[in-house]
Amino acid sequence: MMDPATIQMLLQGIVDTLYMTAVATLLAYIIGLPLGVIQVVTAKDGIKPNRFVYTVLNVIINIARSIPFLIFLVAILPFTRAIVGTSIGATATIVPLVVAAAPFIARLVESSIKEIDPGVIEAAQSMGASPMRIITHVMLPEARPSILVGSAIAITTILGYSSMAGFVGGGGLGDIAIRFGYYRYDNTIMLITVAILVIIVQIFQEVGMWIATKSDRRK
Repeated sequence: MMDPATIQMLLQGIVDTLYMTAVATLLAYIIGLPLGVIQVVTAKDGIKPNRFVYTVLNVIINIARSIPFLIFLVAILPFTRAIVGTSIGATATIVPLVVAAAPFIARLVESSIKEIDPGVIEAAQSMGASPMRIITHVMLPEARPSILVGSAIAITTILGYSSMAGFVGGGGLGDIAIRFGYYRYDNTIMLITVAILVIIVQIFQEVGMWIATKSDRRK
């Protein structure tokens, strides 16, 4: 049996983990979704080709995605402190989570939009639809199910990133697992935190897939 203090600590860890994951995912999509759309639109075969914009964004996204999250987390500590005034805790962890996840989400969105039948976009162009109208009324609605599937992948990835942040006092279940499980050789705490994280991941994955299936107008 766990004592009340441990139970309270785990409950707070769950709250902090959900807070970090939810806020970071939302902010990362606010940045990553437009980036993914711009990548598709400005590509060589896009509706508004722009080699310079496409190349610059492509390089930035590739560089950001190639850096392991733990290294990235430490590297931008000064930036994190400048934004939120501290580099530890749940709120501080949101900064590197957003910066690391946004390029990943951009690629997911780009891939989802590229799955659209080109004929649908060509039909919209032949009817004189503007690029913005094609994006908002054709690309995003048609890619919505795939984007939602990608969001389930993104949120579980961000959840995993938040757990890694425990190595630098990032808060949440990862921090509990490191400080009270790993450093104190408490296998019980380690197993409990891992089990909770697995359950949370499964819930996010199932809910995301269910929403994606329900929103698919093609079925």
